[in-house]
Amino acid sequence: METNTNKVVVTVVGKDKKGIIAAVSTALTERDVNILDISQTILQDFFTMIMIVDMNDAAVSFTELREQLGLLGQKHGVVISCQHEEIFQYMHRI
Repeated sequence: METNTNKVVVTVVGKDKKGIIAAVSTALTERDVNILDISQTILQDFFTMIMIVDMNDAAVSFTELREQLGLLGQKHGVVISCQHEEIFQYMHRI
């Protein structure tokens, strides 16, 4: 298995309100994390978003990003989590 990837899966879940996508996108941009793919939906009043991001040029470590996005999520009333792509793939294998 290839282990030199720096792709991370970022998930955001919570009550829908204005500015969630902008806040997360801005936080990633400020840390030089590139958004490769994004999917978001609103089910009734609940917002869900999954992003695949590339940390090759990131200005922070994975641990720092996870902690900082967690705090951002608390500020906006959502839960933001980060997982390395490989872990996410292993966890969600059928």
